[in-house]
Amino acid sequence: MEYNKDEYLMLSGIQHFAFCRRQWALIHIEQQWEENLRTVEGELLHEKAHDVTFDEKRKGIITVRGMAIISNSLRVNGACDVVEFILSDKGVPIVGREGKYKILPVEYKDGEPKEDDIDILQLVAQAMCLEEMLCCTISEGAIYYEKTRHRQKVMITEELRIKVREMFDEMHQIYKRQYTPKVKPSKRCSACSLKNLCLPKLLKQKTVREYIEKHIVGEED
Repeated sequence: MEYNKDEYLMLSGIQHFAFCRRQWALIHIEQQWEENLRTVEGELLHEKAHDVTFDEKRKGIITVRGMAIISNSLRVNGACDVVEFILSDKGVPIVGREGKYKILPVEYKDGEPKEDDIDILQLVAQAMCLEEMLCCTISEGAIYYEKTRHRQKVMITEELRIKVREMFDEMHQIYKRQYTPKVKPSKRCSACSLKNLCLPKLLKQKTVREYIEKHIVGEED
């Protein structure tokens, strides 16, 4: 089967999509972005994690940073912050290495653990790409939070895999239409890096036409 790589989405976009579908569309369809302290800190942390020249082997663990990943079934590509290949009889063989290895994706975040599953979904998507590439099954991963300096263990369940597939299906449908969804303003808007571009107050109007007509009538009066 031939795949059109132009149709592939950025894997990291699932985090934006899970947070807010409109935010994802503004970034990945309209190509809008606005830097703030939080996004800059996150970028610096990922630059450190994505040192692709770094390949460390210690005590039966090979650590690879910035590993490029892809999934033809999900039609996404991206990179893992860190992938650990842990020597294990229950693992899979790796080209150019002796023995078998268990594969552990590790995502780095600059904040602290969240109450929702936004970070978890991104990690699960990475695991699914690695499974497809390396013909293996990954049962767990980890998220390292800079603020707490602690790793959070994440089990890669079938329920999470289904949620990831459904989200990417919806993302592909929206991207194909080049459509930016409307959303109902909520408390999340105040924490959004695009709040000044999104104009949540404008979204309270039913339609753009009504918003314009209202202001035209106001001027005529």
